Amino acid sequence: MTDPIDVLGAKAKAASRKLYSVTTDTKNKALTEMAKAIKSGTEQILQANNEDMRVAVAKGTTAALLDRLLLNEERVLDMAKALVDIADLDDPIGKVVDEWKRPNDLDIKRVRVPLGVIGVIYEARPNVTVEAAGLCLKTSNAVILRGGSLAFNTNKALVDILQVAASKAGVPDNAIAMIEDVSHETADKFMALQDLDVLIPRGGEKLKEAVVEKAKVPVLWAAAGNCHTYVDKDADIDMARNIAINAKVQRPGVCNAMETLLVHKDIAERFLPEAIKELQENDVEIRGDETTKSLASDVKEATDGDYYTEFLDLILAIKVVNSVDEAIEHINKFGTLHSEAIVTADEKTAEKFKTNVDAAVVYVNASTRFTDGGEFGLGAEMGISTQKLHVRGPMGLEALTSTKYVIEGNGQVRG
Repeated sequence: MTDPIDVLGAKAKAASRKLYSVTTDTKNKALTEMAKAIKSGTEQILQANNEDMRVAVAKGTTAALLDRLLLNEERVLDMAKALVDIADLDDPIGKVVDEWKRPNDLDIKRVRVPLGVIGVIYEARPNVTVEAAGLCLKTSNAVILRGGSLAFNTNKALVDILQVAASKAGVPDNAIAMIEDVSHETADKFMALQDLDVLIPRGGEKLKEAVVEKAKVPVLWAAAGNCHTYVDKDADIDMARNIAINAKVQRPGVCNAMETLLVHKDIAERFLPEAIKELQENDVEIRGDETTKSLASDVKEATDGDYYTEFLDLILAIKVVNSVDEAIEHINKFGTLHSEAIVTADEKTAEKFKTNVDAAVVYVNASTRFTDGGEFGLGAEMGISTQKLHVRGPMGLEALTSTKYVIEGNGQVRG
């Protein structure tokens, strides 16, 4: 008997081949209709989400995960808007990236093409369902979605709505698919599905590691963000405090939030007491080294485990360092290659930091919270890649494409 996962994969592969010839106008019409359907289906979506939230709360789910799972009318409208925004983006498919003519008159073009079938495996994040479907459709990729069990009802409601709207607009059936069996056994089969061209995990380090270990196809990961802000001895104190508060407090449960604050010893006494006070007023739990503990009250002792941790919560690790070199060394040891920031007025120090910190995104005098496709002007994204091959940073439309060479001649043969 054929496994249902294999059947789903084969149907998605067939749909992906049909998507090659779907026009930009049809894709944009589908995205617009999908957005309208999400809006009109708000009540249905929220009812499903309420059931998921009830179960999640009963299971003792963390505040950070509950925040990602929760939908309200505003968040549903944001999902619909994301689809409209994707429709407004330029279609990368068919774009000529490079073109040149050889001495033998061969015309060579490098053209952007879809990847094929993209698998997305993610945790309790209903927004990923909509964004992944929209991004994959715009890039003429079929998508198979496998969300976390906590968001099953919400994801099912969303996918049902998206499939109907896309089909009515002329998108091939099975271009947007969902795995409804949320068992670990089925997840393992999904990660080994040969009809996938690439697999994208959206979630924490444990999910990424499991996918990298078990996947039989290339993996493009949106990984954890253990992000740092380094306050240099030449920093503007008010600027540094504002950046630190924003990076930690504005939305702590996301991958571009600051998890560790590094402070130069020459500015620590002037900066930390007031900064910690304001952080604590915003309900942030502080874990610091001995110097930090000596400069403020109610500070827990930080361990190496804390410095390695992506808290995704109102918890912050702090360390006082002797130099920018020590800050860079700390970041390169404990960081996850995501987003790192320095606050300084010294251009040479900033240049050293930019050059030597290994991360997808490096900031000078700005909050790490800006690591986002929309904030970069790239439009919606699949996540933030910390890999060095294929794509690094926000994974927008071009990250979901490949290229092929198209060569036109007039009878040339090789001698």
